[in-house]
Amino acid sequence: MPTAAPFDRALLAARRRRALARHPDGGGFLRDAVADDLAERLTAVKREFPVALDIGSGGRLAAVLRGRGSTTVVRADALAAEPAGGGPDVVLDEEALPFAAASFDLVVATLTLQAVNDLPGALIQIRRVLKPDGLLLAALLSGDTLTELRTALIAAEAELTGGAAARVAPFAGLQDLAALLQRAGFALPVADVDRLTVRYDSLFSLVRDLAEAGATSPLADRPRTPLRRAVLLRAAEIYAERFADPDGRVRATLDVVSLSGWAPHESQPKPLKPGSATHRLADVLKGEG
Repeated sequence: MPTAAPFDRALLAARRRRALARHPDGGGFLRDAVADDLAERLTAVKREFPVALDIGSGGRLAAVLRGRGSTTVVRADALAAEPAGGGPDVVLDEEALPFAAASFDLVVATLTLQAVNDLPGALIQIRRVLKPDGLLLAALLSGDTLTELRTALIAAEAELTGGAAARVAPFAGLQDLAALLQRAGFALPVADVDRLTVRYDSLFSLVRDLAEAGATSPLADRPRTPLRRAVLLRAAEIYAERFADPDGRVRATLDVVSLSGWAPHESQPKPLKPGSATHRLADVLKGEG
Protein backbone atom coordinates (compact mmCIF):
# COMPACT_ATOMS: atom_id res chain seq x y z
CA MET A 1 0.00 0.00 0.00
CA PRO A 2 1.28 3.52 -0.77
CA THR A 3 2.52 5.54 2.20
CA ALA A 4 0.41 8.57 3.06
CA ALA A 5 2.08 11.88 2.28
CA PRO A 6 3.44 13.34 5.54
CA PHE A 7 3.02 17.00 4.57
CA ASP A 8 -0.02 18.98 3.48
CA ARG A 9 1.60 20.84 0.60
CA ALA A 10 -1.53 22.89 -0.14
CA LEU A 11 -1.60 24.13 3.46
CA LEU A 12 2.10 24.93 3.33
CA ALA A 13 1.59 26.92 0.12
CA ALA A 14 -1.33 28.84 1.62
CA ARG A 15 0.70 29.79 4.68
CA ARG A 16 3.68 30.85 2.62
CA ARG A 17 1.39 32.85 0.37
CA ARG A 18 0.08 34.76 3.38
CA ALA A 19 3.65 35.31 4.57
CA LEU A 20 4.61 36.67 1.14
CA ALA A 21 1.65 39.04 1.23
CA ARG A 22 3.08 40.51 4.44
CA HIS A 23 6.72 40.38 3.30
CA PRO A 24 6.92 40.37 -0.52
CA ASP A 25 10.70 39.89 -0.53
CA GLY A 26 10.28 36.54 1.26
CA GLY A 27 12.84 37.72 3.81
CA GLY A 28 13.80 36.32 7.15
CA PHE A 29 17.01 36.07 9.11
CA LEU A 30 17.34 32.31 8.62
CA ARG A 31 16.90 32.37 4.85
CA ASP A 32 19.37 35.26 4.62
CA ALA A 33 21.91 33.44 6.83
CA VAL A 34 21.58 30.20 4.85
CA ALA A 35 21.93 32.01 1.52
CA ASP A 36 25.10 33.72 2.81
CA ASP A 37 26.49 30.35 3.92
CA LEU A 38 25.77 28.74 0.54
CA ALA A 39 27.43 31.70 -1.19
CA GLU A 40 30.53 31.20 0.97
CA ARG A 41 30.58 27.50 0.16
CA LEU A 42 30.49 28.35 -3.53
CA THR A 43 33.64 30.45 -3.20
CA ALA A 44 35.53 27.30 -2.15
CA VAL A 45 34.63 25.58 -5.45
CA LYS A 46 37.17 26.53 -8.09
CA ARG A 47 34.78 26.18 -10.98
CA GLU A 48 32.47 28.32 -13.06
CA PHE A 49 28.87 27.29 -13.59
CA PRO A 50 27.55 28.93 -16.76
CA VAL A 51 23.93 27.82 -16.30
CA ALA A 52 22.59 27.75 -12.74
CA LEU A 53 19.24 27.03 -11.09
CA ASP A 54 18.50 28.90 -7.86
CA ILE A 55 15.58 27.30 -5.99
CA GLY A 56 14.10 29.07 -3.01
CA SER A 57 16.59 31.81 -2.18
CA GLY A 58 14.30 34.56 -3.45
CA GLY A 59 17.03 35.74 -5.80
CA ARG A 60 19.53 36.23 -2.97
CA LEU A 61 22.08 33.99 -4.69
CA ALA A 62 21.51 35.23 -8.23
CA ALA A 63 24.01 38.12 -7.97
CA VAL A 64 26.58 35.81 -6.36
CA LEU A 65 26.16 33.25 -9.13
CA ARG A 66 26.50 35.88 -11.85
CA GLY A 67 29.64 37.15 -10.14
CA ARG A 68 31.02 33.61 -10.27
CA GLY A 69 30.61 33.43 -14.05
CA SER A 70 27.05 32.16 -14.39
CA THR A 71 25.75 33.75 -17.57
CA THR A 72 22.26 32.29 -17.08
CA VAL A 73 20.62 32.08 -13.65
CA VAL A 74 17.07 30.71 -13.43
CA ARG A 75 15.36 31.83 -10.21
CA ALA A 76 12.72 29.32 -9.15
CA ASP A 77 10.28 28.90 -6.28
CA ALA A 78 7.16 26.95 -5.42
CA LEU A 79 5.28 30.26 -5.18
CA ALA A 80 5.28 33.55 -6.99
CA ALA A 81 5.98 36.56 -4.80
CA GLU A 82 3.62 39.50 -4.71
CA PRO A 83 4.09 41.88 -7.69
CA ALA A 84 5.57 44.60 -5.48
CA GLY A 85 8.44 42.33 -4.51
CA GLY A 86 9.08 40.77 -7.89
CA GLY A 87 8.94 37.03 -8.41
CA PRO A 88 10.86 34.01 -9.62
CA ASP A 89 11.47 33.26 -13.27
CA VAL A 90 9.78 29.86 -12.85
CA VAL A 91 7.13 28.68 -10.39
CA LEU A 92 7.58 24.95 -9.85
CA ASP A 93 7.01 21.91 -7.71
CA GLU A 94 10.33 20.73 -6.26
CA GLU A 95 9.18 17.14 -6.76
CA ALA A 96 8.59 17.57 -10.51
CA LEU A 97 11.17 19.93 -12.01
CA PRO A 98 9.97 21.21 -15.42
CA PHE A 99 13.38 21.12 -17.10
CA ALA A 100 15.03 18.84 -19.62
CA ALA A 101 17.71 16.42 -18.50
CA ALA A 102 21.24 17.84 -18.23
CA SER A 103 20.07 21.48 -18.31
CA PHE A 104 22.19 22.99 -15.51
CA ASP A 105 25.78 23.13 -14.36
CA LEU A 106 24.69 24.01 -10.82
CA VAL A 107 21.54 23.66 -8.71
CA VAL A 108 21.27 25.53 -5.41
CA ALA A 109 18.30 24.79 -3.13
CA THR A 110 17.71 27.02 -0.10
CA LEU A 111 15.43 25.69 2.67
CA THR A 112 12.94 24.18 0.22
CA LEU A 113 13.49 20.43 0.51
CA GLN A 114 12.61 19.69 4.14
CA ALA A 115 8.86 19.76 3.44
CA VAL A 116 8.66 17.78 0.21
CA ASN A 117 6.75 14.52 0.46
CA ASP A 118 9.24 12.57 -1.65
CA LEU A 119 12.73 13.78 -0.77
CA PRO A 120 14.50 10.87 -2.53
CA GLY A 121 12.46 11.65 -5.64
CA ALA A 122 13.23 15.37 -5.41
CA LEU A 123 16.96 14.65 -5.22
CA ILE A 124 16.67 12.30 -8.20
CA GLN A 125 14.91 15.09 -10.11
CA ILE A 126 17.78 17.47 -9.32
CA ARG A 127 20.31 14.84 -10.34
CA ARG A 128 18.42 14.43 -13.65
CA VAL A 129 18.56 18.13 -14.59
CA LEU A 130 22.27 18.45 -13.79
CA LYS A 131 24.82 18.11 -16.55
CA PRO A 132 27.58 15.52 -16.04
CA ASP A 133 29.97 16.92 -13.41
CA GLY A 134 27.29 19.42 -12.36
CA LEU A 135 26.99 20.36 -8.69
CA LEU A 136 24.12 20.37 -6.19
CA LEU A 137 24.35 22.63 -3.14
CA ALA A 138 21.37 22.45 -0.80
CA ALA A 139 20.50 23.53 2.72
CA LEU A 140 17.55 22.21 4.71
CA LEU A 141 16.38 22.03 8.29
CA SER A 142 17.05 18.72 10.00
CA GLY A 143 17.67 16.74 13.13
CA ASP A 144 16.85 18.52 16.40
CA THR A 145 15.29 21.60 14.83
CA LEU A 146 12.65 23.01 17.22
CA THR A 147 13.23 20.11 19.63
CA GLU A 148 12.49 22.39 22.60
CA LEU A 149 9.09 23.39 21.21
CA ARG A 150 8.23 19.77 20.39
CA THR A 151 9.21 18.64 23.90
CA ALA A 152 7.23 21.37 25.69
CA LEU A 153 4.06 20.83 23.64
CA ILE A 154 4.09 17.05 24.06
CA ALA A 155 4.76 17.27 27.79
CA ALA A 156 2.03 19.85 28.41
CA GLU A 157 -0.61 18.08 26.33
CA ALA A 158 0.16 14.69 27.89
CA GLU A 159 0.00 16.18 31.39
CA LEU A 160 -3.33 17.96 30.92
CA THR A 161 -5.19 15.69 28.50
CA GLY A 162 -3.60 12.28 28.97
CA GLY A 163 -2.38 12.13 25.37
CA ALA A 164 -0.35 14.11 22.86
CA ALA A 165 -0.43 14.65 19.11
CA ALA A 166 2.41 15.53 16.76
CA ARG A 167 2.34 19.31 16.36
CA VAL A 168 5.91 19.98 15.19
CA ALA A 169 7.06 18.43 11.91
CA PRO A 170 9.87 15.84 12.09
CA PHE A 171 13.16 16.50 10.34
CA ALA A 172 15.50 13.98 8.71
CA GLY A 173 18.86 13.37 10.38
CA LEU A 174 22.31 14.06 8.98
CA GLN A 175 23.19 10.43 8.21
CA ASP A 176 19.83 9.82 6.53
CA LEU A 177 20.33 12.84 4.27
CA ALA A 178 23.86 11.78 3.34
CA ALA A 179 22.53 8.32 2.44
CA LEU A 180 19.80 9.86 0.28
CA LEU A 181 22.42 11.70 -1.78
CA GLN A 182 24.08 8.40 -2.60
CA ARG A 183 20.73 6.75 -3.29
CA ALA A 184 19.90 9.53 -5.76
CA GLY A 185 23.08 8.80 -7.70
CA PHE A 186 25.30 11.71 -6.66
CA ALA A 187 29.05 11.27 -6.67
CA LEU A 188 31.34 12.60 -3.93
CA PRO A 189 28.44 13.32 -1.56
CA VAL A 190 29.08 15.51 1.49
CA ALA A 191 26.70 16.42 4.33
CA ASP A 192 27.45 18.55 7.37
CA VAL A 193 25.35 20.33 9.95
CA ASP A 194 25.46 23.77 11.57
CA ARG A 195 23.51 24.26 14.79
CA LEU A 196 22.00 27.70 15.33
CA THR A 197 20.47 28.76 18.63
CA VAL A 198 17.91 31.54 18.48
CA ARG A 199 16.56 33.15 21.65
CA TYR A 200 13.05 34.42 22.31
CA ASP A 201 11.17 36.09 25.13
CA SER A 202 8.85 33.09 25.40
CA LEU A 203 7.27 30.17 23.58
CA PHE A 204 4.62 32.60 22.32
CA SER A 205 7.25 34.82 20.67
CA LEU A 206 8.69 31.79 18.88
CA VAL A 207 5.28 30.59 17.66
CA ARG A 208 4.44 34.11 16.49
CA ASP A 209 7.70 34.25 14.51
CA LEU A 210 7.02 30.86 12.90
CA ALA A 211 3.49 31.92 11.93
CA GLU A 212 4.76 35.20 10.49
CA ALA A 213 7.15 33.25 8.25
CA GLY A 214 4.48 30.73 7.21
CA ALA A 215 6.54 28.01 8.90
CA THR A 216 4.12 26.46 11.36
CA SER A 217 3.56 22.71 11.11
CA PRO A 218 2.36 21.48 7.68
CA LEU A 219 1.78 17.90 8.87
CA ALA A 220 -1.04 16.21 6.99
CA ASP A 221 -1.96 14.11 10.02
CA ARG A 222 -2.21 17.09 12.36
CA PRO A 223 -5.02 17.69 14.87
CA ARG A 224 -7.76 19.81 13.30
CA THR A 225 -8.60 21.58 16.58
CA PRO A 226 -6.28 24.18 18.16
CA LEU A 227 -4.61 23.51 21.47
CA ARG A 228 -6.56 24.58 24.53
CA ARG A 229 -5.33 27.77 26.13
CA ALA A 230 -4.48 25.90 29.33
CA VAL A 231 -2.22 23.53 27.37
CA LEU A 232 -0.42 26.42 25.66
CA LEU A 233 0.13 28.20 28.96
CA ARG A 234 1.49 25.01 30.53
CA ALA A 235 3.72 24.43 27.49
CA ALA A 236 5.15 27.94 27.91
CA GLU A 237 5.87 27.17 31.57
CA ILE A 238 7.63 23.89 30.68
CA TYR A 239 9.60 25.62 27.94
CA ALA A 240 10.79 28.28 30.39
CA GLU A 241 11.59 25.71 33.09
CA ARG A 242 13.69 23.49 30.83
CA PHE A 243 15.12 25.72 28.12
CA ALA A 244 15.60 29.22 29.54
CA ASP A 245 18.90 31.05 30.00
CA PRO A 246 19.70 32.92 33.23
CA ASP A 247 18.20 36.12 31.78
CA GLY A 248 14.84 34.37 31.28
CA ARG A 249 14.93 34.19 27.49
CA VAL A 250 14.29 30.76 25.96
CA ARG A 251 16.32 28.90 23.35
CA ALA A 252 15.21 27.42 20.03
CA THR A 253 17.49 25.04 18.15
CA LEU A 254 17.78 25.15 14.36
CA ASP A 255 19.90 22.43 12.72
CA VAL A 256 20.79 23.35 9.14
CA VAL A 257 22.27 20.55 7.04
CA SER A 258 24.28 21.51 3.98
CA LEU A 259 24.40 18.92 1.20
CA SER A 260 26.67 18.78 -1.81
CA GLY A 261 27.00 16.20 -4.53
CA TRP A 262 28.13 15.97 -8.13
CA ALA A 263 26.44 14.43 -11.13
CA PRO A 264 28.77 11.55 -12.10
CA HIS A 265 31.46 12.15 -14.71
CA GLU A 266 34.41 10.07 -15.88
CA SER A 267 36.87 12.77 -14.74
CA GLN A 268 35.91 12.44 -11.07
CA PRO A 269 38.03 10.47 -8.56
CA LYS A 270 36.90 6.88 -8.21
CA PRO A 271 37.44 4.39 -5.39
CA LEU A 272 40.03 1.70 -6.01
CA LYS A 273 38.78 -1.69 -7.13
CA PRO A 274 38.81 -4.46 -4.50
CA GLY A 275 42.13 -6.30 -4.58
CA SER A 276 44.07 -3.43 -6.22
CA ALA A 277 45.97 -2.37 -3.07
CA THR A 278 49.77 -2.58 -3.29
CA HIS A 279 50.37 -2.95 0.48
CA ARG A 280 48.83 -5.24 3.07
CA LEU A 281 47.18 -3.59 6.07
CA ALA A 282 49.02 -6.01 8.37
CA ASP A 283 52.37 -4.86 7.01
CA VAL A 284 51.45 -1.20 7.49
CA LEU A 285 50.35 -1.78 11.09
CA LYS A 286 53.50 -3.81 11.76
CA GLY A 287 55.59 -0.88 10.58
CA GLU A 288 53.89 1.42 13.09
CA GLY A 289 54.76 -0.82 16.04
